[in-house]
Amino acid sequence: MDVQELQKTAKTIVADGKGILAADESSGTIKKRFDSIGVESTEDRRRAYREMLFTTAGAEGNISGVILFDETIRQQASDGRQLVQVLEDAGILPGIKVDKGTTPLAGAPGELVTDGLDGLRARLVEYRELGAKFAKWRAVIDIGDGIPSQYCIHVNAHALARYAALCQDEGIVPIVEPEVLMDGDHSIGRCFEVTTDTLHAVFDELMAQRVQLDGMLLKPNMVIPGKKFSGGKAAPRRSRRRRSRAFVRSFPRPYRGSSSCRAGRATRRPRPTSTRSTSWVRTRGRCRSRTAGRCRPPPCRRGWAGTRTRRRARRPSCTGPT
Repeated sequence: MDVQELQKTAKTIVADGKGILAADESSGTIKKRFDSIGVESTEDRRRAYREMLFTTAGAEGNISGVILFDETIRQQASDGRQLVQVLEDAGILPGIKVDKGTTPLAGAPGELVTDGLDGLRARLVEYRELGAKFAKWRAVIDIGDGIPSQYCIHVNAHALARYAALCQDEGIVPIVEPEVLMDGDHSIGRCFEVTTDTLHAVFDELMAQRVQLDGMLLKPNMVIPGKKFSGGKAAPRRSRRRRSRAFVRSFPRPYRGSSSCRAGRATRRPRPTSTRSTSWVRTRGRCRSRTAGRCRPPPCRRGWAGTRTRRRARRPSCTGPT
């Protein structure tokens, strides 16, 4: 493990004014998104769509890294270069999603655990040889009647830490994503409690498994009421305060940075919650960044619509920070 190289990569990912593009949709997920614009999901069209995102004019000034799917990290661009090489030539770090999705957690009805630890080291070695500089693993924590249990939080925190330790052992920066879901009817106070408990458990496991905290990144959820909460939406300022308090209570001092995420929220919705919610990190000598998945690409997909002509014509509309 080269700790200095891990630190350098982590710092590059959270560079000022840049963010991460999440292009790691599974084949099933991207098919649903292509269906919404009337485009058949073929391997070539998936490649063309992602190439359009990666080669957008000005992308290198706004994107520090791209999370890829297994299919994408192996594909070639239309000019014959590997898509990984396209990103590297633009000064963008390629990353890879390595978890295998969620499965029901035994003995915990209604709760999930993320699969993918089996054979992970071998996959990381292969991805590193393909050019991956960082990786992502997502754990899902749902809020409902009697859940999450401490058992569920612990099992997912342990898996996140095992993944992170393996990544660093193979020279890859891990992005650790313990996501408390925004579905449900819970209040912002309940979301705060679960988020704080989850972050405590995650960092306890990370330190127990000897993960270098300044050579990793955290992708936390926003602290907001559930979508079905009867009390309405929380004011952005209140959400930012709650999230900052959760961070202050949970983050150890050596931690390098965090990456905010708006995935699942409306495309055109103002984003004061995400743009300021981690400002406390900056004041404590740490870094922050943002991750875009659903918030920017939908207009790009509609403009592109699967044709080469539209890809060229509409490419400028996809530029700009997310």
